[in-house]
Amino acid sequence: MRYRYALVFIVDNLQIYQNGIRFTSFYLVTPRLFNEGFTNHITAIQANCPYKYYLSLPAGIIPQRRTFIFNLYTCIFLINLVNMDNPAAGILLIADPFLKDPNFKRTVIFLCEHKEEGSFGFVLNKNYDYTLDELVSGADDLKINVYFGGPVQMDTIHFLHLYPEKIPGSYEINNGVFWGGDFETAIGLIRAGEIDTNKIRFFIGYSGWGGGQLNDELKEKSWLTVAATRKLVFHKHTDEIWKDALRHLGGDYEVMINYPIDPTLN
Repeated sequence: MRYRYALVFIVDNLQIYQNGIRFTSFYLVTPRLFNEGFTNHITAIQANCPYKYYLSLPAGIIPQRRTFIFNLYTCIFLINLVNMDNPAAGILLIADPFLKDPNFKRTVIFLCEHKEEGSFGFVLNKNYDYTLDELVSGADDLKINVYFGGPVQMDTIHFLHLYPEKIPGSYEINNGVFWGGDFETAIGLIRAGEIDTNKIRFFIGYSGWGGGQLNDELKEKSWLTVAATRKLVFHKHTDEIWKDALRHLGGDYEVMINYPIDPTLN
């Protein structure tokens, strides 16, 4: 996900008043630094600066005359929140706990494209009933898990990976995660043991939206959004992705992990 703000301030001792703000010190993060992996260094930053941080956001996000204290994880979440209604390739769509659509209940989708004419991505946490050797002719020796990417074009196979230098024709989605490329080359590299099967993921079908449809669903609060990480996209434990994505959001959203699927039981 690309951030468009001119400046992002992470400041200490921020007080917000009706006529302005006051703080004792601040850290300035440019969009370039933020987009080039600032979020990947959260743990290291916290280890070196284990203090509480404050965040200055555009007018209207934080009510005036109140002091807000956030840790760095929550700062990152709030920056995501500002962009929630304008998603971009490279974010995760986290299904609302009470979303009942059987295709997307408690799912996490890696958004690969979001344009005016439409959007598409892949469900990360639904195993398909068949493995690669059962779906692809000539892949009898490759018993590799395949995931349900979505209900659109279920006769197609797609893949995400971390090997652009080895698989020609790949397209970078975000942060070193690539989509597609030469399928036969990918299969050959797997057979030769030259790529780690934990760093390539196959999907049958995909999730798609028409123009404006995804934005409407976001306004209806069907999805939460957060910047994707490689760890979440290639998570080793499929049944934990939805929970870990909510943990990645942090703050009150972690409570949603324990919500029942039926809100009447809450």
